[in-house]
Amino acid sequence: MTALLDRPPLNPSRDPFHVREVIAPEAVPEKRKHKVIAVLPAYNAERTLAATVGDIPPGSVDEILLVDDGSKDRTVQLAREMGLTVIVHDKNTGYGGNQKTCYRYCLEHGADVVVMIHPDYQYDARVIPHAVGMIELGICDVILGNRIRTRAEAVGCGMPWWKYVSNRALTLFENVLLGQNLGEFHSGFRVYRRSVLETIPFERNSNDFVFDTQFLCQAVRFGFRLGDVPVPVRYFDEASSINFKRSLTYGLRTVTTVGGYWMNKLGLPSKLYRKT
Repeated sequence: MTALLDRPPLNPSRDPFHVREVIAPEAVPEKRKHKVIAVLPAYNAERTLAATVGDIPPGSVDEILLVDDGSKDRTVQLAREMGLTVIVHDKNTGYGGNQKTCYRYCLEHGADVVVMIHPDYQYDARVIPHAVGMIELGICDVILGNRIRTRAEAVGCGMPWWKYVSNRALTLFENVLLGQNLGEFHSGFRVYRRSVLETIPFERNSNDFVFDTQFLCQAVRFGFRLGDVPVPVRYFDEASSINFKRSLTYGLRTVTTVGGYWMNKLGLPSKLYRKT
């Protein structure tokens, strides 16, 4: 299997050729050579699971794994009927605990690229091949879906005003403190290069929602390149979302996590930044 590119190739010189080689090639483009596994950390996703999976472009992934975290509805039955690979937690482990199972499976089953997408249909699965391509071309190591292109679009498509304000404030805070330029840090659509999951000690992270913030801080600390792609905003009754109280707790823990990143950068040891 061809290894993933670490950096995009630089080939500024080439002999002239006819443009039909680009717009009408005789040879069929090669099939993707890297194993891509899409993971869906699920909790009560029965009503939106089929819609989420249905938007995944044919041939863009090699396997779809759903990890169920104690759903009370028919999520597991439906996933099995659809032919997904299914892992069921006997008890609810939390959002972070669910992702840990997802990533362990991917590493054990030879994934080169891992796509994590919430099965609540908030994120547009049609962008998967484009996000994966950014990894395959060696442009980025981590890709996030950015739901917030404009304030009007985000709020107009149903994002609560308090969630929009907190998202913008936290993203600005994280961009400045982590030296990044992402459109959004709090996305449920993410694509990772295998080496990211092999390097980051994600098993030490929280089992709660702050797992995602810890993971991105670790990715920055270990020198991985982060980027994003725009995805449409989708807020509706069936889409899962944490309430105001939990969002406030998540925001405070995000600030604490970024502070911990800086303490480690200044020399304070931390288990989150100690390589396995």
